[in-house]
Amino acid sequence: MTAVLGIDAAWTERQPSGVALVRRDRSRWRVVCVAPSCASFVAASRGAPVDWLAKRVPGSRPDVPALLAAARRMTSADLAVVAVDMPLAKTPIACRRSSDRAISKAFGGRGCSTHSPSALRPGPVGHRIASQLEAAGFPLCTSIDPRASRPCAIEVYPHPALLALLARDYRVPYKVARAGTYWPGVSVAARVRRLLAELGRIHFALEGVFGRLPLVLPDRSAVAHLSVLKRYEDALDALVCAWVGVRFLEGAATAFGDESSAIWVPEAPSRPSPSAAASGPSRA
Repeated sequence: MTAVLGIDAAWTERQPSGVALVRRDRSRWRVVCVAPSCASFVAASRGAPVDWLAKRVPGSRPDVPALLAAARRMTSADLAVVAVDMPLAKTPIACRRSSDRAISKAFGGRGCSTHSPSALRPGPVGHRIASQLEAAGFPLCTSIDPRASRPCAIEVYPHPALLALLARDYRVPYKVARAGTYWPGVSVAARVRRLLAELGRIHFALEGVFGRLPLVLPDRSAVAHLSVLKRYEDALDALVCAWVGVRFLEGAATAFGDESSAIWVPEAPSRPSPSAAASGPSRA
């Protein structure tokens, strides 16, 4: 059995990071655990249920050794890849990298250019994650000889990945913090409804890959504030990271960058994406 850990790493220590663990059983990949924060993922490895209705999801710096230990408590499968949504590199990051430029050139016209990293943001957070992964035996895999190292870590970027997963032509508008930019002049209730629709399509497509997810999106009547949806966004991003890790293992992902840094973008699933279906997942 093989496993992949996906981490939607926040750029600051004040924000939570979604985490997902998937495992291949025979010919099918399934979700072992998905959580909206590092703390809840680690707690789940010790038997605590993931509380999706908590009033607050606390932020923290991702502790890679703790996450790896938690993953190993939850499955005996060999952890082959850690897929991280965070600027990572084999050299210090001080400005925009070749991988950022390559992604922006390839996907900028589809609304998926990258943010520009700096020495301050994510700065020490990204450096700490890369160093801890390296020390734990997960060296960063870039565009040079991608099959040479197992296990390994890879950098991913959910926006272009979602283009492949959902068979979309343009960036998916699912980020909670950007709801006002997506739909200016629209009521909060309408933004909640539209965000839930996009999150539902992502959820539905991921169920097409992994089977039933241990994550149920809330009913719109239970969402009083947009911020409530952020935990679901982070968790789905972590699952997308894990899916990119799966595609990487299957030889169905392409590296954009150089020997110092590379962002891996998956090929579309071989079967038609379920995202075009009119209905989404069930809601609690």
